[in-house]
Amino acid sequence: MYALIRWFINALVLMLIPYLVNGVQVANLFSALMTALILAFVNAIIRPFILILTLPINILTLGLFTLVINALMFWFVASFVKGFNIDGFWPAFWAALIFSAFSMILNYFVDKRNLN
Repeated sequence: MYALIRWFINALVLMLIPYLVNGVQVANLFSALMTALILAFVNAIIRPFILILTLPINILTLGLFTLVINALMFWFVASFVKGFNIDGFWPAFWAALIFSAFSMILNYFVDKRNLN
């Protein structure tokens, strides 16, 4: 139940992003739900390998390169999800930053212990 609520919250945050970042389009709630689901899988499976491969750059930039990796993961998901479009790197960068900030804040209020 907890995972479903977090998934829905992330989809709602995705629906909010086009109002905050020019260059990002989300067609409907179904597209947002699919994007949130695929983004979760990409972040769980592909992102750790990318982080390991780019560890030297990440160390040199004191971890700031992680923001670039997040943007690239966001842009990658937008490349094959219908109804979710990002026009370039910078919209992907700002969208990923806003998505992670809002998701972290909203998911903080959905505490796993309170749902049991």
